[in-house]
Amino acid sequence: SESGGAYNSGGQLVSYTFAFGFWQVYLDQLGMTSVYNHKVYCRQALTGGNYALLNTTTFVPNPDYYGALLWHKVMGSKVLSVTHKGSPYLRVYSHCSKKEPGVSFVFINLSKNTSFEIDLFHDLNLNGGSPNFEFKGHKEREEYHLTPKDGNILSSVVLLNGTPLELLDSMEIPELKPKLVDGLKPINIAAHSIAFVTIKDFNAPACF
Repeated sequence: SESGGAYNSGGQLVSYTFAFGFWQVYLDQLGMTSVYNHKVYCRQALTGGNYALLNTTTFVPNPDYYGALLWHKVMGSKVLSVTHKGSPYLRVYSHCSKKEPGVSFVFINLSKNTSFEIDLFHDLNLNGGSPNFEFKGHKEREEYHLTPKDGNILSSVVLLNGTPLELLDSMEIPELKPKLVDGLKPINIAAHSIAFVTIKDFNAPACF
C-alpha cells in the first residue's frame, strides 16, 4: 500500500515542518503499520521535493528525520498491544525496547491546547484478572519530548526536551539524550508534541 502527504512532491511550507508529523502523521503511520504486521515502511524521500527528510538546499535534517531517528533508537521490532481511554487527540504505540530490558512508547498529541497526564496500568486489574507484565517503577524512565520551535508547528526546527536539534560544527547529528524522570510519576505530554518514553523496569513476557 502507499500513502502520500500531498500531490506533487508534498505541500510547500508544510511538508518539511514539524506540522507534517501531525498532518501526514509520519510516526503515527509507523506505529499503525507495525500494529498491522507490516514488515517494511519506506519514506520518500531522503532529499528532493517538499516532503524530504533533509532540506533540499542545505541538507540540514527536517523534523521528521529526527522523529525517524528516535524511532530507530528506542523502538524494538516486537510490537505490544496498548490502548488508552482518553481523548482521541492522543495516540499511543508500544514496542519492546530496542535495547533490553524494558518497553518503549511513543505518544502523539494532536491537540493544540490540551496536554495529557499518563498513568500506566493493566486492564485485567480492573476485572480481577492477573496482569501479564510487571511494572515496578523503581527506575528512572527515559523521555524524549519533541516540540516545535517557539510553539509554531510550521517551524522547520524541532526541540528535544526544550533544546533545538541542530547539526554540530562538524556537521554531525547531535546526540539524542533523554531526560530522566522518576518512574512513579505520571508521563506528561504537552500540546502539539511527540514523546518517546522508555521504561526499563517494565517487564513484558513478550519481550523476553
